[in-house]
Amino acid sequence: MPAYDVRDYHETDVAAPVADAYAALRSLDLSRSLVIRAIFAVRTLPSRLRGKPSGSPIGPFLDQALAMGWVILEELPGEELVAGAVTAPWEPIIAFRGLPPDQFRGFNEPGFAKIVWGIAARPRDAQSSTISTETRVQTTDAESRRKFARYWFVLGVGIRLIRWAALRLVKHDLARSA
Repeated sequence: MPAYDVRDYHETDVAAPVADAYAALRSLDLSRSLVIRAIFAVRTLPSRLRGKPSGSPIGPFLDQALAMGWVILEELPGEELVAGAVTAPWEPIIAFRGLPPDQFRGFNEPGFAKIVWGIAARPRDAQSSTISTETRVQTTDAESRRKFARYWFVLGVGIRLIRWAALRLVKHDLARSA
């Protein structure tokens, strides 16, 4: 997504080869973090108050995202993955609509945000890597841009905290398995 309204990028160095670092990113279970579970609990409160099931994420985050409607738009095996969905995240109950890459790129129906997030591992040397996560958001019209700006102002801190905590979990896992 070369044009975007919001970009959020985080990285950290890890003491592991790229293949190991990427595998750890791809299989990350966010439910292991108390901070992340608390953020998800706050975010899903409107759904739960309306009687819609919205439990904390358990198991690999990628599997959960795909089950919610996200799709993998592109993957360079062992190095990088980009997933995307069309949604209105400012709504109390969020629905994610995954589209094939060509349809995703061309999607411009008013009232939505197109969101992509990626994970990547790049080599530093034979035994260390830089792991990263990046999120980009492109809204489809001026009203959606205003709604997303309010949403991001309120919840952006929590979303950035999730990314930071996720990278810490991976770094910790890789250090423990070394």
